[in-house]
Amino acid sequence: MGKDLKDKMLGELEQLITEPGQKKYLAGYVFHFIHVENVMEISQITPLSKAFRHELIEQGYYISSLVITKKIADKDGTAKYLFTLEDGNRIETVLLPESRRRTVCISTQVGCSLGCSFCATAKLGFTRNLTAAEIVDQVYLVMRDASCVARTNYTIRNTRNTERITNVVYMGMGEPLLNYDAVIKSAGILNHPKGKNIGIRHITISTCGIVPGIKKLAQQELHPRLAVSLNAPNDKLRTQLMPINAKYPLAELIKALRYYQDSTRQRVSFEYVMIKGLNDSAEHAQMLTKLLRGLICHVNLIEHNPHPGCEFEGSDSSRIKKFAAILDSSGIETTIRFRMGRGIRAACGQLGADQLEG
Repeated sequence: MGKDLKDKMLGELEQLITEPGQKKYLAGYVFHFIHVENVMEISQITPLSKAFRHELIEQGYYISSLVITKKIADKDGTAKYLFTLEDGNRIETVLLPESRRRTVCISTQVGCSLGCSFCATAKLGFTRNLTAAEIVDQVYLVMRDASCVARTNYTIRNTRNTERITNVVYMGMGEPLLNYDAVIKSAGILNHPKGKNIGIRHITISTCGIVPGIKKLAQQELHPRLAVSLNAPNDKLRTQLMPINAKYPLAELIKALRYYQDSTRQRVSFEYVMIKGLNDSAEHAQMLTKLLRGLICHVNLIEHNPHPGCEFEGSDSSRIKKFAAILDSSGIETTIRFRMGRGIRAACGQLGADQLEG
């Protein structure tokens, strides 16, 4: 069992606390102090006796914390954070203010192994998975930096301007379903009523289409929202853009999503990056409507965002609107996403671009 207290669910803390003869209820204080009060030292968990705090420290237990190495703000209000991990690796996280929503886009891996041709993170390659503690700490540090605090009614509010953090999306660096256990644990920690208590319907996990992970997620007691990075309506084109499609082709992916939907009764979202002259024709849109027929779903159309070493161009607005109209006319709810954070390379597909140049 690991020694990082931030990486433990409440039940794990209860086991840790009761084994040496301490009262079970004290685990709730430990969880609260770490995940609500944001303490960084065991010595600060004052409901524990001084002797027991010392004992935990002597046994090598600790509370991990990321370090904000750099923060960049875009003129549209988007903020990108570069975090340094304890082993020196780096990840990026994005805060997206949009109308009444404030969304934190978090990473789950250092780099990525999937090699999607439109994504800057893919060019970094894969280094390692993040722990659940490293995943949730991205949310905590962004909240703290934005002067956000948890009120007694569990609403996350900004003490200066009453704005609130409303959503967490697992759409940053890495493939969440290839770090399944840590991702599910982190979602449980973020959702826990004794922690930040972020509603499970406000937590979204995005995948490139890891079929076993989707099936496993369908059987979880906790069901965050599910989004799938699709980007093409046929296997040939999707494999060109996303090599993982060769392992989990569209027929297998759609079958898994139908199983997920039958099991959870939840709508699935699809992300479709619009690339000029490659996947954005009316014919592609018509093929997409056939592929998604029978699924309760929503499609987000995202203009491709440029980054160093990628020759793709984003589709022009008229072509995106025509594509959206075809989907809408077939009964598929469709949204054209704004290009938030592009000026600081914080938009979809751009995370890690600064590290490629650095």
